[in-house]
Amino acid sequence: MDRMSALFADVQLWLFETVLQPVLFATGLGSLLEEGYGATGWLLVGLLQLVVMLLLIAPLERWRPVEPVTDRAAVRVDVLYTLVHRLGLFRLALFFSLDPLFDRLFGALRVHGVPTFHLDDLWPGVTDLPLVSLLLYLVVFDLLNYGIHRAQHGLNWWWKLHALHHSQRQMTMWTDNRNHLLDDVLSATVVVFVAQAIGIAPGQFVVVVAFTQLCESFQHANVRIGFGWLGERLWVSPRFHRQHHSIGAGHESAGRHTLGGHNFGVLLPWWDMLWRTADFAPGFGPTGVRDQVEGGVDYGRGFWVQQLRGFQRLRGRA
Repeated sequence: MDRMSALFADVQLWLFETVLQPVLFATGLGSLLEEGYGATGWLLVGLLQLVVMLLLIAPLERWRPVEPVTDRAAVRVDVLYTLVHRLGLFRLALFFSLDPLFDRLFGALRVHGVPTFHLDDLWPGVTDLPLVSLLLYLVVFDLLNYGIHRAQHGLNWWWKLHALHHSQRQMTMWTDNRNHLLDDVLSATVVVFVAQAIGIAPGQFVVVVAFTQLCESFQHANVRIGFGWLGERLWVSPRFHRQHHSIGAGHESAGRHTLGGHNFGVLLPWWDMLWRTADFAPGFGPTGVRDQVEGGVDYGRGFWVQQLRGFQRLRGRA
């Protein structure tokens, strides 16, 4: 693990000094070197994620697809969403907006005597062990993501944005990042705030986010894979998550036109089981939003049209 971390740091430094640092100096943005170095790390993580997706998940989609891909134009838009997020463009925007705000907020709290809290200090000698600490943060952020996901489906105004994610009728490994940008900003705001509040180290945060994203890419993949009765109660499978995307089942309570749904877990199905939102029904149903199929609602075909339609739904004009 130490060798891998050292190798990653060496490549990040080389990429930063060779590519990004000269660009920052040439454009008069030398004061942003620290933010640029962080962005380089996210870029490298994204490139590694794309390699894993293409080498491991893509062959699975060809091996055991749930359905043939007949709308490749829709999938290409999802690829664009993925590149925006995984290559650090979205994260770079957060560096210049959310991160400075939270740094000032928590800095002011420390000035006024509020100490920095570290979740891995709960049990000295145990929770501060690197592997134990990482697993602890994985579980905590997974619970947080479950709560965010419930809010995306339970709050009418947030669902109007999040519905874009569910409008993809041809789910593939690229579908995970098919989100309205405002939806992503809202989710990221909550995650960054909690990350600062519980004191997760930057390196651990990168690992937690990267690992979670890779798992989500696999869960959205067009693969006929389930983990069996026991496995699906331990870890979220593509079949379990596809049920969440199924028309009238995953995002509508008992098939009615009311918000709610099932299978909100990101990594662990435990939270769905605990709050009785789990649905382990067999099968791989068609995906999409009920109002697409029954009401002819148009969520847009291209990136910018989809973003515009989200704002129109939010304003009650679509």
